[in-house]
Amino acid sequence: MADEEKKTGEQFLSRWSQRKQAARAAPAIAEPATEPATPMPQLPPVDELTLDSDFSGFMHPKVDPGLRKAALQKLFSNPHFNVMDGLDTYVDDYSKTEPLPPGMLAGLRQAQNILAWAKETKEETAARFAPAPSASLAELPVEPAPLPEPLVQQSPAEQAVEAVPVAVESARSEAELGAPADSGERKP
Repeated sequence: MADEEKKTGEQFLSRWSQRKQAARAAPAIAEPATEPATPMPQLPPVDELTLDSDFSGFMHPKVDPGLRKAALQKLFSNPHFNVMDGLDTYVDDYSKTEPLPPGMLAGLRQAQNILAWAKETKEETAARFAPAPSASLAELPVEPAPLPEPLVQQSPAEQAVEAVPVAVESARSEAELGAPADSGERKP
């Protein structure tokens, strides 16, 4: 099997080498570029083009690229093609922000909270951060706290499954103490 791979590899390399030498030996013959036999079409002036005009003549290879570009600009400047897509959410220029006018800024609640410290005096600030006087425990109303309800009601079968490890553990401890494992009677 290795011999077959070796032979095919040698065949490939020899064939590749022969082709490379043949390509070097052959003179480079440049074929002259053949121009299309079709004449350049008669084109209307770019200023007179409308949406219904035929723009295919401007795509001919003999047409000057500047003229082609001007015709395409005329075509795509039409309002038919100038509709903003509603899915373009990131096309707005957010780098040029306008500051909020002071009247609007004063109406914002968050701005009022942020700037409230500037209007406060030192005494008001100290009073705001001072600890509240604590009431004595005797004055606080005593209400019994409600017991939390279980999140999930368990069926009797689930309760029995949870009780099995406890029964096994109690039988094991009785066996270690020398008492009978389970005689059917329960001791109170």
